[in-house]
Amino acid sequence: MPEHVSISQLIGVAVLALLTVVWAIGLIRLVRRARAAGVLRPRGAVLRAIPHQRRSGPVAESVELTPEERAAFAGLVRQFSNSRP
Repeated sequence: MPEHVSISQLIGVAVLALLTVVWAIGLIRLVRRARAAGVLRPRGAVLRAIPHQRRSGPVAESVELTPEERAAFAGLVRQFSNSRP
């Protein structure tokens, strides 16, 4: 037993650890019971309220920059790259 830790602190840690284990066991039993009773949806079941996801992403957008904008952007890139070590 460490010298700088009081008995009440050790008991408190032990009680918290025990309560955590009891809580986890209770939660596992509750979920198993609910799944067996049919309250929870089975694994792999699809929710009907959520629409199907698209297989492709959004269309990429692009904008043509003027030469002045390109120069300004290049200046910003140089400024930020010089500030990093």
